[in-house]
Amino acid sequence: MSDLQALDAYFKENRQKHLEELNEFLRIPSISSLSEHKPDMQTAANWLADQLRKLNIENVSVDPTAGHPVVYGEWLHDESKPTILFYGHYDVQPVDPLHLWESEPFNPVIRDNKLYARGASDDKGQVFMHLKMIEAFLETTGSLPVNVKFIYEGEEEIGSPNLPAYVEENKEKLSSDFILISDTGLYGPGKPAVCYGLRGLTGVQIDVRGAKGDLHSGLYGGGVQNAIHALAEILASFRDEHGTIQVEGFYDKVRPLSEEERQAYRDLNFDEEALKEEVGVNELFGEEGYSYLEQTWARPTLEVNGVFGGFAGEGIKTVLPAEAGAKITCRLVPDQDPNEIVQLLKAHIEKHKPKGVEVTVSEFDKGAPYLTPFDHPLIQAAGRSYERIYNVPTAFTRGGGSIPIVAAFDEILSVPVVLMGFGLNSENFHAPNEHFHLENFDKGLRVLGDYLNEVSTLKF
Repeated sequence: MSDLQALDAYFKENRQKHLEELNEFLRIPSISSLSEHKPDMQTAANWLADQLRKLNIENVSVDPTAGHPVVYGEWLHDESKPTILFYGHYDVQPVDPLHLWESEPFNPVIRDNKLYARGASDDKGQVFMHLKMIEAFLETTGSLPVNVKFIYEGEEEIGSPNLPAYVEENKEKLSSDFILISDTGLYGPGKPAVCYGLRGLTGVQIDVRGAKGDLHSGLYGGGVQNAIHALAEILASFRDEHGTIQVEGFYDKVRPLSEEERQAYRDLNFDEEALKEEVGVNELFGEEGYSYLEQTWARPTLEVNGVFGGFAGEGIKTVLPAEAGAKITCRLVPDQDPNEIVQLLKAHIEKHKPKGVEVTVSEFDKGAPYLTPFDHPLIQAAGRSYERIYNVPTAFTRGGGSIPIVAAFDEILSVPVVLMGFGLNSENFHAPNEHFHLENFDKGLRVLGDYLNEVSTLKF
């Protein structure tokens, strides 16, 4: 019997036991953003550490940070083999609105082979798969085909504010040949995907101030600047009618897509008509010259996320608003720098500031984009492992969203990051009735096991 056959038999024999253990993890309400759940964060970290110790992982620790703790462990037994650093997070999103849940968010239930609970897909279920895959190797072969390290944090859902400092302080301890993360998704049901790039993020708030207070529109209208009109003028200046961003220098450092990547995206045969029906629009809109996948995976954006000011109650109030504001965010791609983009935004706003108002710009948190080369051996090996288990070709995708810590890993540890996720976009992470398709839980365990075997002999 091969190692992978032994793993398969082990997973089948222990499936119910594993699901019961996962339910223990899911019952812990580890909501990182709510201070009343701080004890639960410690409980979840301790639970993970105990699981590592049960696997005879060495040097397990629950390390304090300025926020929630980081869990670490390692198994380093063969210097001739590569070392993988597994990353994940044990914190979850709040559960509001509670009345929309069909079952209690922290009381896991299985319906139609889907496990419903907060954190089932994002990211406790996928973190748990790491542990059970390692357990299966150790129980069936007594060893691992590679060396492994683990780092699990409790602040991903609030932007990982303390993890970069922890990584910087522990660079030597965290050194590895590459990092493996399971916190992304498949391309679709039964369609595996390796995500090899993520967009970065930056944003600002624009506050416009005109008169010292709201003014009567009959007495002052036509003679004093209206703060909302001024804001609208600024916002309209950001993009042209074709969706091209008009901020000077915005595209200067954008790394172009290779023809190989563009062809790979075309080969996915993305159904734009189905997307329009899904989101309820009659036309798509984006930067001309690029497909929808290219626009959302590999091109930068500038979006207005919110506008505020003036009177919005019932009826009408005839005033010239003295204040107005907007929040905007930009998704960034390699090699755009979030700090440089903010400076370009500020210069653009200053240049297009209408007369009669003062404008202030405040910055939000930033995250850099990340890209592992499409043809990297670790990326291609991941694709082969998915294909062997799912029996269909693997899609190679970029993520339109951001995982800020990935860019921090790249900058601080300088090793490739491989994103092998098993969730689906339809699984309601961050929303009521979050769930995880257990078909992908089962197949994912086997994909990860296959991948460890493959990279143990890989040259990269």
